[in-house]
Amino acid sequence: MPDNALPDIKIPPALLPGDGRFGSGPSKVRQAAFSSLMAAARGPLGTSHRQKPVKSLVGRLRSGLGTLFNLPEGYEVVLGNGGATAFWDIATFCLIEKQSQHLSFGEFSSKFAAAAQAAPWLSDPDILASPPGTHPQPIARKDVDFYALTHNETSTGVMMEIHRPDGAGTGALVAVDATSAAAGLAVDPSQFDVYYFAPQKGFGSDGGLWVALMSPAAVARVAHIKESGRFVPAFLDLSIALDNSRLDQTYNTPAVTTLLLAVNQLEWILENGGLSFSTGRCDRSAENLYGWAESTGYASPFVEKPDERSHVVGTIDFSPSVDAATVAKILRANGVVDTEPYRKLGRNQLRIAMFPAIEPSDIEALTACIDHVVSALA
Repeated sequence: MPDNALPDIKIPPALLPGDGRFGSGPSKVRQAAFSSLMAAARGPLGTSHRQKPVKSLVGRLRSGLGTLFNLPEGYEVVLGNGGATAFWDIATFCLIEKQSQHLSFGEFSSKFAAAAQAAPWLSDPDILASPPGTHPQPIARKDVDFYALTHNETSTGVMMEIHRPDGAGTGALVAVDATSAAAGLAVDPSQFDVYYFAPQKGFGSDGGLWVALMSPAAVARVAHIKESGRFVPAFLDLSIALDNSRLDQTYNTPAVTTLLLAVNQLEWILENGGLSFSTGRCDRSAENLYGWAESTGYASPFVEKPDERSHVVGTIDFSPSVDAATVAKILRANGVVDTEPYRKLGRNQLRIAMFPAIEPSDIEALTACIDHVVSALA
């Protein structure tokens, strides 16, 4: 339906959420975080990333993430430019020795598998796939030296518990794509060797940066592959990123605004209780969203198993009598934005972010707005 043909439905102001941003990435930026940019206008913004003001930001980010995730002794926080998509290529060069296993259950997990499959210096990856709305389980294989898991599949709203595959070899690495999960879902760092993400979701920042929490085994793998003589472009060389991160800097010039926003969000979480605080907010939002969906006569959670329903990105199916696309357009016309489904999934549904910056009460308000729109359309 063209926007100019939309029914003129006005949502009463009393029903509207305090903040109408529910995008799955980039996500809502807190007002306090934005204000920190204003305060930095005559500080680190517009200054050299090799000098103390910006290096101290990187240091605060690295130290704060170590605290937030309670990283074990020897784990390192590494960062570089390019986002999580770039990290998939980095892994094919610097972390996968010969063969990887990939759990493929949505758009983004399948892209990493495709990157490994295209790398001519690697053996064909072992790809375990399941239909959208579900996730497969890793299976230990003799020749696999790198297990690629996804904590939360952003395209479908499926989350999975992170654990090392039973029977995996002692030298095998477990790497977890946590781009939409980090800060919103609990994780045990003993169960991974690499936990990587970009900050434009749970950390309420802009994109263009990747962060990886790396175990000593992962660091050793990087050194081993480097010593093997494998060619690695400098931009994708994880050993270079490690060396620079230890100096509290990035190999290439970073976006200082991204660092500022991420540090502000991280320190807000830490000041309020850490990971239990941020995941607790997401838990309450999920209770509001899925509880509402199960109580309506026209909506239901897309993910059937309750323990696989994401607490950071919720996908809600609508009955054929309700056009979810029209509902999303009317919400947008009323200032409630980015509830549209993932385009390639092609379902009659809404996709709603529940990242830590989003108030659980705003999720509750959103559901009231949807009820109002659906009732008006009927």
